[in-house]
Amino acid sequence: MNGDKRLIVALDVHSMEKVQQLVEQLGDSVNYYKVGMELFYSVGSQVITYLRQQTKDIFLDLKLHDIPNTVGQGLASLTELGANMLNVHASGGFTMMQTAAKAVKNKAEQMNICPPKLIAVTVLTSMNQEEWSTLGFDSELSGQVVHLAKLAQKAGLDGVVASPQEAAQIRVACGNDFIIVTPGIRPSGAAINDQSRIATPAGALLNGANHLVIGRPITGVSDPRQAAEDILKEMRDYSHE
Repeated sequence: MNGDKRLIVALDVHSMEKVQQLVEQLGDSVNYYKVGMELFYSVGSQVITYLRQQTKDIFLDLKLHDIPNTVGQGLASLTELGANMLNVHASGGFTMMQTAAKAVKNKAEQMNICPPKLIAVTVLTSMNQEEWSTLGFDSELSGQVVHLAKLAQKAGLDGVVASPQEAAQIRVACGNDFIIVTPGIRPSGAAINDQSRIATPAGALLNGANHLVIGRPITGVSDPRQAAEDILKEMRDYSHE
Protein backbone atom coordinates (compact mmCIF):
# COMPACT_ATOMS: atom_id res chain seq x y z
CA MET A 1 0.00 0.00 0.00
CA ASN A 2 1.29 3.46 -0.86
CA GLY A 3 0.65 5.93 1.92
CA ASP A 4 -1.91 8.66 1.29
CA LYS A 5 0.01 11.92 1.73
CA ARG A 6 -3.07 13.64 3.07
CA LEU A 7 -2.18 11.86 6.34
CA ILE A 8 0.76 13.35 8.24
CA VAL A 9 1.85 11.35 11.28
CA ALA A 10 3.26 13.46 14.11
CA LEU A 11 6.50 12.05 15.48
CA ASP A 12 6.03 13.51 18.95
CA VAL A 13 8.86 11.49 20.48
CA HIS A 14 12.35 12.44 21.63
CA SER A 15 14.78 9.81 20.34
CA MET A 16 15.99 8.50 17.00
CA GLU A 17 15.45 4.97 18.29
CA LYS A 18 11.73 5.65 18.72
CA VAL A 19 11.54 7.41 15.34
CA GLN A 20 13.10 4.45 13.56
CA GLN A 21 10.84 2.03 15.40
CA LEU A 22 7.69 3.92 14.38
CA VAL A 23 8.76 4.44 10.77
CA GLU A 24 9.58 0.74 10.44
CA GLN A 25 6.27 -0.27 12.04
CA LEU A 26 4.26 2.04 9.79
CA GLY A 27 6.17 1.01 6.67
CA ASP A 28 4.65 2.08 3.37
CA SER A 29 1.30 2.87 5.00
CA VAL A 30 2.61 6.33 5.92
CA ASN A 31 4.72 8.55 3.69
CA TYR A 32 4.44 11.93 5.41
CA TYR A 33 5.74 12.78 8.88
CA LYS A 34 5.69 15.83 11.11
CA VAL A 35 8.81 16.69 13.09
CA GLY A 36 8.06 19.13 15.89
CA MET A 37 9.97 20.93 18.60
CA GLU A 38 10.22 17.98 21.00
CA LEU A 39 11.96 15.77 18.47
CA PHE A 40 13.99 18.38 16.58
CA TYR A 41 15.34 19.96 19.76
CA SER A 42 16.29 16.49 21.04
CA VAL A 43 18.04 14.99 18.01
CA GLY A 44 18.55 17.86 15.58
CA SER A 45 18.73 17.59 11.82
CA GLN A 46 19.64 13.89 11.81
CA VAL A 47 15.93 13.07 11.90
CA ILE A 48 15.42 15.02 8.67
CA THR A 49 18.34 13.17 7.07
CA TYR A 50 16.93 9.82 8.18
CA LEU A 51 13.41 10.49 6.90
CA ARG A 52 14.75 11.70 3.56
CA GLN A 53 16.79 8.50 3.28
CA GLN A 54 13.53 6.60 3.80
CA THR A 55 12.00 8.71 0.97
CA LYS A 56 9.41 10.20 3.32
CA ASP A 57 7.93 13.69 3.07
CA ILE A 58 8.59 15.95 6.05
CA PHE A 59 6.64 18.75 7.70
CA LEU A 60 9.14 20.55 9.95
CA ASP A 61 6.82 22.09 12.53
CA LEU A 62 8.91 24.65 14.44
CA LYS A 63 6.42 27.55 14.36
CA LEU A 64 8.90 30.41 13.99
CA HIS A 65 7.79 33.69 15.56
CA ASP A 66 10.25 36.57 15.88
CA ILE A 67 11.19 39.82 14.16
CA PRO A 68 11.06 39.57 10.35
CA ASN A 69 14.81 39.43 9.70
CA THR A 70 15.40 36.73 12.31
CA VAL A 71 12.59 34.56 10.96
CA GLY A 72 13.77 35.04 7.39
CA GLN A 73 17.33 34.03 8.22
CA GLY A 74 16.11 31.07 10.26
CA LEU A 75 13.91 29.81 7.45
CA ALA A 76 16.72 30.18 4.93
CA SER A 77 18.76 27.81 7.09
CA LEU A 78 15.86 25.39 7.55
CA THR A 79 15.23 25.33 3.80
CA GLU A 80 18.69 23.82 3.37
CA LEU A 81 17.62 20.75 5.38
CA GLY A 82 15.25 19.57 2.66
CA ALA A 83 11.90 19.39 4.45
CA ASN A 84 8.78 19.59 2.29
CA MET A 85 6.87 22.01 4.49
CA LEU A 86 7.84 24.67 7.06
CA ASN A 87 5.78 27.00 9.22
CA VAL A 88 5.63 30.27 11.13
CA HIS A 89 3.13 31.87 13.51
CA ALA A 90 0.70 34.11 11.64
CA SER A 91 0.49 36.32 14.73
CA GLY A 92 4.03 37.45 13.89
CA GLY A 93 2.34 39.75 11.40
CA PHE A 94 2.19 40.49 7.69
CA THR A 95 5.75 41.78 7.32
CA MET A 96 7.21 38.79 9.14
CA MET A 97 5.27 36.36 6.96
CA GLN A 98 6.14 38.19 3.75
CA THR A 99 9.83 38.23 4.69
CA ALA A 100 9.62 34.53 5.52
CA ALA A 101 8.07 33.66 2.16
CA LYS A 102 10.71 35.62 0.26
CA ALA A 103 13.53 34.03 2.27
CA VAL A 104 12.36 30.50 1.51
CA LYS A 105 11.90 31.26 -2.19
CA ASN A 106 15.29 32.95 -2.50
CA LYS A 107 17.16 30.15 -0.71
CA ALA A 108 15.45 27.51 -2.85
CA GLU A 109 16.40 29.41 -6.01
CA GLN A 110 20.02 29.60 -4.83
CA MET A 111 20.01 25.84 -4.24
CA ASN A 112 18.12 25.14 -7.48
CA ILE A 113 15.50 23.13 -5.62
CA CYS A 114 11.72 23.23 -5.39
CA PRO A 115 10.89 25.48 -2.41
CA PRO A 116 9.22 23.86 0.58
CA LYS A 117 5.65 24.87 1.23
CA LEU A 118 5.43 27.62 3.83
CA ILE A 119 2.33 27.73 6.00
CA ALA A 120 1.22 29.77 9.01
CA VAL A 121 -0.19 28.65 12.34
CA THR A 122 -3.37 30.61 12.99
CA VAL A 123 -4.60 29.82 16.53
CA LEU A 124 -3.39 26.70 18.34
CA THR A 125 -5.95 23.88 18.37
CA SER A 126 -5.45 23.49 22.12
CA MET A 127 -7.13 26.89 22.65
CA ASN A 128 -10.86 27.40 23.10
CA GLN A 129 -12.94 30.58 23.13
CA GLU A 130 -12.70 30.96 26.91
CA GLU A 131 -8.91 30.82 26.92
CA TRP A 132 -8.78 33.06 23.85
CA SER A 133 -10.70 35.70 25.81
CA THR A 134 -8.21 35.56 28.70
CA LEU A 135 -5.58 36.89 26.29
CA GLY A 136 -7.55 40.12 26.04
CA PHE A 137 -9.23 39.51 22.68
CA ASP A 138 -12.88 40.47 22.31
CA SER A 139 -13.22 38.83 18.89
CA GLU A 140 -14.62 35.41 18.14
CA LEU A 141 -11.79 32.90 17.89
CA SER A 142 -13.06 31.49 14.59
CA GLY A 143 -13.19 34.94 13.04
CA GLN A 144 -9.59 35.61 14.03
CA VAL A 145 -8.49 32.31 12.49
CA VAL A 146 -10.02 33.27 9.14
CA HIS A 147 -8.54 36.77 9.35
CA LEU A 148 -5.05 35.35 9.95
CA ALA A 149 -5.49 32.87 7.09
CA LYS A 150 -6.36 35.68 4.68
CA LEU A 151 -3.39 37.70 5.95
CA ALA A 152 -1.06 34.74 5.39
CA GLN A 153 -2.35 34.32 1.85
CA LYS A 154 -1.84 38.03 1.15
CA ALA A 155 1.74 37.73 2.46
CA GLY A 156 2.49 35.01 -0.09
CA LEU A 157 2.27 31.90 2.06
CA ASP A 158 0.99 28.60 0.69
CA GLY A 159 -1.47 27.80 3.44
CA VAL A 160 -2.22 27.58 7.15
CA VAL A 161 -2.44 25.29 10.12
CA ALA A 162 -5.92 25.57 11.60
CA SER A 163 -8.43 23.47 13.47
CA PRO A 164 -10.88 21.39 11.43
CA GLN A 165 -13.68 23.51 12.86
CA GLU A 166 -12.46 26.56 10.94
CA ALA A 167 -11.32 24.75 7.79
CA ALA A 168 -14.59 25.26 5.92
CA GLN A 169 -14.57 29.02 6.53
CA ILE A 170 -10.93 29.25 5.43
CA ARG A 171 -11.65 27.28 2.27
CA VAL A 172 -14.40 29.73 1.33
CA ALA A 173 -12.27 32.77 2.18
CA CYS A 174 -9.00 31.64 0.58
CA GLY A 175 -10.00 29.38 -2.31
CA ASN A 176 -9.20 25.86 -3.43
CA ASP A 177 -5.46 26.33 -4.01
CA PHE A 178 -4.73 27.31 -0.40
CA ILE A 179 -3.32 24.50 1.76
CA ILE A 180 -5.16 23.73 5.00
CA VAL A 181 -3.35 21.49 7.48
CA THR A 182 -5.49 20.37 10.41
CA PRO A 183 -4.23 19.01 13.72
CA GLY A 184 -6.74 18.03 16.38
CA ILE A 185 -7.90 14.96 14.45
CA ARG A 186 -9.36 12.25 16.63
CA PRO A 187 -10.92 9.05 15.25
CA SER A 188 -14.15 7.99 16.91
CA GLY A 189 -13.46 6.73 20.42
CA ALA A 190 -9.94 8.18 20.65
CA ALA A 191 -8.85 10.25 23.66
CA ILE A 192 -9.04 14.02 23.16
CA ASN A 193 -5.85 14.65 25.22
CA ASP A 194 -4.93 18.37 25.22
CA GLN A 195 -6.84 19.31 22.06
CA SER A 196 -9.95 21.51 22.22
CA ARG A 197 -11.15 22.11 18.65
CA ILE A 198 -11.25 18.63 17.14
CA ALA A 199 -12.92 16.54 14.40
CA THR A 200 -12.85 13.05 12.96
CA PRO A 201 -10.76 12.41 9.82
CA ALA A 202 -13.85 12.38 7.61
CA GLY A 203 -15.16 15.53 9.26
CA ALA A 204 -11.92 17.40 8.62
CA LEU A 205 -11.85 16.37 4.96
CA LEU A 206 -15.49 17.35 4.60
CA ASN A 207 -14.58 20.81 5.90
CA GLY A 208 -11.89 21.24 3.25
CA ALA A 209 -8.64 20.11 4.89
CA ASN A 210 -5.79 19.00 2.60
CA HIS A 211 -3.65 17.32 5.26
CA LEU A 212 -4.58 15.74 8.60
CA VAL A 213 -1.93 15.72 11.33
CA ILE A 214 -2.43 12.78 13.67
CA GLY A 215 -0.08 11.74 16.45
CA ARG A 216 -1.10 9.84 19.57
CA PRO A 217 -4.07 7.95 18.05
CA ILE A 218 -1.44 6.28 15.82
CA THR A 219 1.89 6.48 17.65
CA GLY A 220 0.52 5.88 21.14
CA VAL A 221 -1.23 2.55 20.52
CA SER A 222 0.04 -1.03 20.50
CA ASP A 223 -0.38 -1.48 16.72
CA PRO A 224 0.44 1.83 15.00
CA ARG A 225 0.19 0.40 11.48
CA GLN A 226 -3.32 -0.94 12.03
CA ALA A 227 -4.37 2.38 13.56
CA ALA A 228 -2.98 4.26 10.55
CA GLU A 229 -4.68 1.92 8.09
CA ASP A 230 -8.01 2.30 9.90
CA ILE A 231 -7.72 6.07 9.58
CA LEU A 232 -6.66 5.83 5.94
CA LYS A 233 -9.69 3.64 5.25
CA GLU A 234 -11.96 6.27 6.78
CA MET A 235 -10.30 8.90 4.59
CA ARG A 236 -10.71 6.77 1.45
CA ASP A 237 -14.32 5.94 2.31
CA TYR A 238 -15.08 9.66 2.63
CA SER A 239 -13.37 10.39 -0.70
CA HIS A 240 -15.49 7.79 -2.48
CA GLU A 241 -18.82 8.99 -1.10
